[in-house]
Amino acid sequence: MTHTFVHRYEIDSSRPTVGSALRDAALRVLAPAVVLFGLIVGLGLLIMGPLGNLRWEDGLSRSVAAGRTEVWNGITMVWSRIGNTEIVIGVCVFVVAIVWWRTKQWWYAVVPAIAISVQASVFVAATTLTDRKRPAVEHLDPAPPTSSYPSGHMGAATALYLTFALMAQRIERVWLRRLVTVVCAVVPLLVGYARLYRGMHHLVDILVGAGNGVVCALLAWNYLRRRTVADREVDPMREAVSR
Repeated sequence: MTHTFVHRYEIDSSRPTVGSALRDAALRVLAPAVVLFGLIVGLGLLIMGPLGNLRWEDGLSRSVAAGRTEVWNGITMVWSRIGNTEIVIGVCVFVVAIVWWRTKQWWYAVVPAIAISVQASVFVAATTLTDRKRPAVEHLDPAPPTSSYPSGHMGAATALYLTFALMAQRIERVWLRRLVTVVCAVVPLLVGYARLYRGMHHLVDILVGAGNGVVCALLAWNYLRRRTVADREVDPMREAVSR
């Protein structure tokens, strides 16, 4: 089942129409994303209300901030910028263009763009409604107008690099496929640690941002209906029944 999901665009490489792709995206991405949005907002309101804003996180943020050094300030600045909107969009556009050119499959190449677009939509709507304040420590990055919950940097980096990791499974050279997969898995972790270290988010903000990114990446990867090997095996039986 996992192999089928990961390699779904190789198992069925047929070209969809733009209309059918849009209809699939509406049903298989946008509708579930509304549910995801509701869950994230619900958890955010729970944090801000009955859970008392998770006061224990303040101690964690202060503890991390107390251990800052000039060297790590510089390192985490680079890691944090990986999740910046302009960097995420720039990397996404570049990879989409390269994949489109190499595969001639626009419906496959646009998957990372779908992932970060849906992630951003859920994030912006959720952060507006929850309005959680950032940690009460020195902020080493400029604070955007959005609230602390959930982390947009973490969500964007996770959504983008998880789709890259899925795409990397097409690489034939085993060592290169494994290397690219590991790098894609590590990048969001570096972004998340940097955002915590630099005082821009509470721990739960980062974890929920990661969850948002993972779900949006998987929704994007599954946005288009594809015929799997299993589907093809079942089809003759369905045809026989219908007769």
